[in-house]
Amino acid sequence: MESVFATERLKELLPKVKAFVEEELIPLEKEHTTRPFKQTEKILAEKREKVKALGLWNLHLPKAEGGQGLTLCEFGQVSEILSLAPYYGQYTFNCQAPDIGNTELISRFASEKIKEQFLHPLLEGKIRSCFSMTEPEFAGSNPTRLATTAVREGDEYVINGHKWFTSSADGAAFAVVMAVTNPEAKPHERASMIIVPTDNPGFRFVRNIPIFGETGEGWASHAEINYVNCRVPVTNLIGQEGMGFRLAQERLGPGRIHHCMRWIGIAEKAFDLMCQRAATRELEEGVMLGEKQFIQGFIAESRVEIDAARLLVLRTAYNIDQVGAKAVRDQVSGIKFYVANMVLKVLDRSIQVHGGMGLTDETMLANLYQHERGARIWDGADEVHKQSMALNILKSYGLDIRKKR
Repeated sequence: MESVFATERLKELLPKVKAFVEEELIPLEKEHTTRPFKQTEKILAEKREKVKALGLWNLHLPKAEGGQGLTLCEFGQVSEILSLAPYYGQYTFNCQAPDIGNTELISRFASEKIKEQFLHPLLEGKIRSCFSMTEPEFAGSNPTRLATTAVREGDEYVINGHKWFTSSADGAAFAVVMAVTNPEAKPHERASMIIVPTDNPGFRFVRNIPIFGETGEGWASHAEINYVNCRVPVTNLIGQEGMGFRLAQERLGPGRIHHCMRWIGIAEKAFDLMCQRAATRELEEGVMLGEKQFIQGFIAESRVEIDAARLLVLRTAYNIDQVGAKAVRDQVSGIKFYVANMVLKVLDRSIQVHGGMGLTDETMLANLYQHERGARIWDGADEVHKQSMALNILKSYGLDIRKKR
C-alpha cells in the first residue's frame, strides 16, 4: 500500500507485517469455521511469540511501554494490513479491541500502581481485558446516562449495576467499568472509570450475547454482566472522579480510527475476493463474470470508495497526532459513518458477485458481513455522528441548535 502518509520507518515496517500476515495468518483462515476456539487460541499463542521475536509486538504503544512509538497515523496503516487476516491479525499483534483502547487509556491516565498490576501483564499478552460501559436500560449513544453506581465506602468503591455488550469479557482478567460516582454533578462530570478484576465475587458473568445468531467466544465475545455489591479499592480509579466521560472520549476518538482502518483492510479483503471471482468464474463457454458491465461497476466503485475512505481516515489520524482528537471531532464523526457504510457496501457487492456461495461459509464474506454490520452502531450509531457533525457545522453559520433546546 503506497501512501503519502507512509513514513520512512513505515516503509521498513509494513513489508515485515504484511509478510507475517500473508505467510503465518491467512493460511489459518481455511479452517476458521470448523476449528474449535481453544485450538485457535493455542495456535495464535505460538504466533504471538513469533511476533515478539520479530520485534513487532505492541506497535501502537510508546517506547516507554515496550512499543515502537508509532503515531496514530502510522499505526492506522499497520492496522489495515493486519485486517487482511481479519480473524487473527489484531489479536496476534496484541492490538485487538478493546485491549488496545484499554492499554492506551491506562498508559496515559492511570497510576503507577494500576500500571504495575494490570497494564504490564496486558502488554506482555499474559491477560486480556474488557470494557464495560453500555447498559440495556439506557441508550448507548448517550454515555452521560448510566444507572450503574460506584459508592465510596472508606477505601473502597461498592459498584452495583447491569451492563451488556461488555466486549471480550469471556476470559478477561479485568474490566474497565464506567459508573456514576458523583450523581449531583453536571451530566458530563458524574461518571468515573474504575478497574474491576473479573474474579471479584461481585462481578457476575451472565452470558455471551448472540450476535446475528452467533455466540462469540474469548476476545470475539460480547457479554452481559451484573455488578452486585462489587467492592474494589479506591486506588483502582483511573484518573480522577468525574473524569469518566472525558476518558471515554479520549478512548473512543483514536479507537474509531482503529476501527476504520480495520474496516478498510476488510474491504480490501472483500475487494480481492470479488475480483478473483469476477476474473475466474465462467458464465458460459469463454465468457467470464467480469466481462459483465454490472460487475465492472461494482469493481470500479469499490476501488474508488476504499481509496477515498483511506485518505479520509489517514487525514483524520494525522490531524489527531498534530492537534488532538477534540479539535477534529467532526472529522472523527465523518470517517466513522462513512467508512462503516463503505465496508458494508463492498462486502455486499462481493457477496453478490459470489452468488449463492457468498451466503455460505465457503468464503469468509457472509461471516464478515454478519460481524461488521455492527460497524454502523458501535462506538456511536451513524445517526448520532451525523447529527453531531451537522450541529457543529450549523453552529459555525450562526445557528446554535443546542442552545435552543
